Amino acid sequence: MDEKALNTLEFPKVLERLARHTVFPPSTERARALRPANGLDGAQRSLAETAEARLMLANDPQTSIGGARDIRLSLDNAVRGLALTPAELLDVKGTLVAARVLARKLVEEQSSFPLLAGIAEAMPSPAGVVDAISQAISARAEILDSASLKLGSIRSELGVAHERLLARMQKLLTTEPFAKALQEAIVTQRDGRYVLPIKAEARSRVKAVVHDQSASGATLFVEPLQVVELNNRWRELQLAEREEERRILLSLSGLVGEKAEEIRFVLDALATLDLAFACAKYAEEIDANIPELMPMNPKRGGQHPGVVLRLFGARHPLLDPKTVVALDIELFPENYCLVITGPNTGGKTVTLKTVGLLAAMAQSGLHIPVEAGSQISFFENIYADIGDEQSIEQSLSTFSGHITNIVRILKEATPLSLVILDELGAGTDPQEGAALARSLLDHLVQRGITTLVATHYPELKAYAHATKGAVNASVEFDLKTLAPTFHLVVGLPGRSNALAIAKRLGLQNEIIDAARNTINPSELQAEDLLDEIHRERDRTRQARGRAEEAQRTAQELKAELAERLEKIEDERVEILEKTRRQAQNELETLRDEIGKLRAELARARQPLEEVQSVKRAAEELEELVEQPSRRAAVPESAPDRPLRLGDQVRVRSLGRQGIITALGEAEAEVQIGALRARARLGDLELAGEAVPTNGGREMEWAGIITTADSPGGEISLRGQRVEDALVNLDRYLNAAYAAGLHSARIIHGKGTGTLREVVRRELGKRGTVERYETAPDNQGGEGVTVVYFKA
Repeated sequence: MDEKALNTLEFPKVLERLARHTVFPPSTERARALRPANGLDGAQRSLAETAEARLMLANDPQTSIGGARDIRLSLDNAVRGLALTPAELLDVKGTLVAARVLARKLVEEQSSFPLLAGIAEAMPSPAGVVDAISQAISARAEILDSASLKLGSIRSELGVAHERLLARMQKLLTTEPFAKALQEAIVTQRDGRYVLPIKAEARSRVKAVVHDQSASGATLFVEPLQVVELNNRWRELQLAEREEERRILLSLSGLVGEKAEEIRFVLDALATLDLAFACAKYAEEIDANIPELMPMNPKRGGQHPGVVLRLFGARHPLLDPKTVVALDIELFPENYCLVITGPNTGGKTVTLKTVGLLAAMAQSGLHIPVEAGSQISFFENIYADIGDEQSIEQSLSTFSGHITNIVRILKEATPLSLVILDELGAGTDPQEGAALARSLLDHLVQRGITTLVATHYPELKAYAHATKGAVNASVEFDLKTLAPTFHLVVGLPGRSNALAIAKRLGLQNEIIDAARNTINPSELQAEDLLDEIHRERDRTRQARGRAEEAQRTAQELKAELAERLEKIEDERVEILEKTRRQAQNELETLRDEIGKLRAELARARQPLEEVQSVKRAAEELEELVEQPSRRAAVPESAPDRPLRLGDQVRVRSLGRQGIITALGEAEAEVQIGALRARARLGDLELAGEAVPTNGGREMEWAGIITTADSPGGEISLRGQRVEDALVNLDRYLNAAYAAGLHSARIIHGKGTGTLREVVRRELGKRGTVERYETAPDNQGGEGVTVVYFKA
């Protein structure tokens, strides 16, 4: 990619903002060095990795590379055979642990994040490094006694020697001749050896080695001869401890050095993942969407390079999002050259930079600040000539600087390139500049190179109008406020507002009329016609705005009505549920009465036929009462605005989110994860709205089937009372049908056959049962009934 163009488009400033979101020096360096991919596949993969990172952070905002550190210098030192400090070894361990934790998390969620999981799976796991460091170094960067047997033994001896030394020194504080010679009754240290502070004049009365004296000379710090050997032993053990610690650090550093290449691979993978998370965070910061990168598809029999440029709601990422005006920048299918005209400071240059910068960002794997559904071709290279090319060092004027740059661009550009030229032909005689600009533009068009040009020359307006493949565009200017609106209008050239502006600013009419008389009448007629087109377009835009406002009002009223219907339906269901519970209570009372009556008739040896008929009637009532109160369907509410390609939508019947990839009059194609499927427009709602629950048995939708949890392939009713068995059978049959089972086994046993007959009578009543039959003899025979459900 052309570095000069990237600098001109301010791509490094975007990378600097991206780098703020990294948490790891290697990934910070990668962010600042990020460049557009060399191929379409690489760019699309990078965009997909960013999309996965955004989804992962949305699900778990705390996801990161954890305690990873920049240990590259430590690895270099370890390879050279130097001993790493305990803190450096802890950094190595922390980095490897962070990598292991993140890799485990990504691999566990591989189905949702396959690209990020692939990066994690490729990370090596240097064997033994983490365990070795953990065994030897504490969390406070101290070498543990368990680092080696020898170190543990030395430290044990060192403790004993220290205690003996201090005990002897404490005893000397109260023993003559030191007791009377002491300046102060304390034990202190000088040069790593324990000493006593004595008066200078008492030096001759004690046998000791002098190590230091006070600033005044009144106090001497002496080591009694009685403890010299104890001090020596303590010091020897300290040196032995230090030497063993150094040996341990060298050993651990050697292990790190042996695994340095594997650890560097880990660092590289962590930097890649952190950069993906940084891209995701930056995308959220600028409210970006993933663009669709399209291949260049040259058309046969012509110069058209097959470019696609459809950026909706495009915003320059470096401008204040609160004030920047979103642009709709679209090249019609037959065009590949866009000529933008309009007033100074009207937004022509910003438009050019926006297109070039967004193209570079998309090809670098960055999501861009556009509306969903935006498309842009993948360019092999991007060239830009924008701004003041004046060079004092090379003695080049502004015009010469531009021409020098354009000469280079013409040599290097191909039909797979994007060329952006600002104020083409400016900086010299207007007549010659216009002729040169037209010739340069025609050269690019004839070569089939996608070109965006900003100009003031009216000759280029005429060229774009008359040339196949080229199209005019303009930035609007408000004559009432004498200020640009920064809106881009593709298909119409810019108007010449000089006379109108001069008139509004108070220039005398006779001067304006005289100027008008010098202009070619055909040009004035064209300007008047252009004015009329712009006025008609403004009226159309206002009418459209009123229509959209009316549509929003209707949607709000519809939503309010739907909410009211929801409340009414909730009240209806609540009343029915309350009535059902009352009926259940009364049926329970009736059942108890029937039971008592049966018992009394049985004792009196009276026939039970009447009681049986009453019981059956009560059971029929109970079946009706046990049916839960269901909510009536509430009319589907349409989205707040018409659905568009790239919209994030929720499929009501599935309760799943996806992105619209194709749109028809009545149906839409929605991408859900790795699957594409079709759904009715009325079944879609913009993401973020409430999703109604699905009451159906099963939802089959373009290859995606969701079912309830299976209750298992059989149920046993043996040993149950008829009433309990029927309740359990009802629950099981409902669950089995909802789970989509084709058949099920009902185990009722043989016995007297009463339970079997009750079960089969119940199966005959159910509309969800296609048929039932006795199981084969080797599978239970008369003790088992096999039921087959309707599809």
